[in-house]
Amino acid sequence: MKKKRRGDGSTVNSKLIRGPIMKCFPLFLLPTVAAFFIGFIYPFLKGFYLSFCTFQTTSNAKWVGLQNYITAFNDKSFRHAFTYTAGFAIVTVILINLFAFTVAYALTQKIKGANLFRTVFFMPNLIGGIVLGYIWSMIFDGILSKYSTSILLETKYGFWGLVILLCWQQIGYMMIIYIAGLQAVSEEMLEAAKIDGATGMQTLFHVTIPNVMPSITICMFLTLTNGFKLFDQNLALTAGQPFNWMPDGSVVKTTEMLALNIYNTMYGGTAALKGVAQAKAVLFTILVAGLSIAQLSVSKSKEVQN
Repeated sequence: MKKKRRGDGSTVNSKLIRGPIMKCFPLFLLPTVAAFFIGFIYPFLKGFYLSFCTFQTTSNAKWVGLQNYITAFNDKSFRHAFTYTAGFAIVTVILINLFAFTVAYALTQKIKGANLFRTVFFMPNLIGGIVLGYIWSMIFDGILSKYSTSILLETKYGFWGLVILLCWQQIGYMMIIYIAGLQAVSEEMLEAAKIDGATGMQTLFHVTIPNVMPSITICMFLTLTNGFKLFDQNLALTAGQPFNWMPDGSVVKTTEMLALNIYNTMYGGTAALKGVAQAKAVLFTILVAGLSIAQLSVSKSKEVQN
C-alpha cells in the first residue's frame, strides 16, 4: 500500500486522498460537459434539423426534406464560392507556413534584436479582421489608383488582396508556434549532425524539420481552417465584389468566399432561403471538419515516421 510522506515526517495512505477526489470528479466535469452541450452539440443538431426545413423563425420550421440541399448545389454563387475558397485556402496555407517558418528559423539563429522582431511580426494578429479589411482596402486602392482602378473592380486584385491581408495577419502568430518548435530541437542532435559533416541545408531538412513536425501539424491545421472560415476580412475588403450577372438573372460575387456566401444567403435573401443557408452551413461544416481531420491524420503520420 503506497503512502505519502507529510512535511512533518508522518505518512498518509494515498488511497485516502484519491478516494474523495474521484468521488467529486463528476461534479467537476459536469459544468464543462453542460457548457459543451449547450454551446455546441444542441446548436449543431438544431441547425442540422433546420437544414431540412423552411422557416422564418426557428419555432415555425416546416419540413421540406432534401430540397434545401438540392437548391444549394444548384446555386452557381455557392459553387463559385467553394472553388474560390478552396484555391484561396491552398495558396494561403503554403505562403503563410513557408514565410512563418522562414522568419522563425531566422529569429532562432541568435541575431540581435530577435525579441523586437518577434513582437513586430506578431502585432498584426492583434488587430481585428474588420479593421484590417478597411485598412488594406485603402492601401490597395491607393496603390491601384495609379492605374485608374480599384480592388473592387478586378477579381484577381481582390483574390491577391485577401491573400496578402491574411498572410500579413497570420504569419506572426504561426511564427511563434514555429519558434517554440525550433527551440525544442535538441542541441545535441544539431551538434551531432555538424560533427558528421552535414551542411546547413542537410541539417535543416533531415534533422530540424522532422523534429518540428508537431508545430507544422498545428500550423497547417490552423491555416487551413482559417483559410476556409475567412469572413470578416472578406466582408470588409471586397464584400464579394466585383459582381457577374448570369443570363438567368442571378448574380455571382466573384470574390465571395463560403462563409460570406452563407451569411448573404441567410440575411440578404428572402425568408424562403434561410433553410438553404442552413443547408449550406451544414455542408460547410462537414467540408471543413473532413479536411481538417484528413490533414491532421497525414501530418500525424509524418510525426510517427520521424
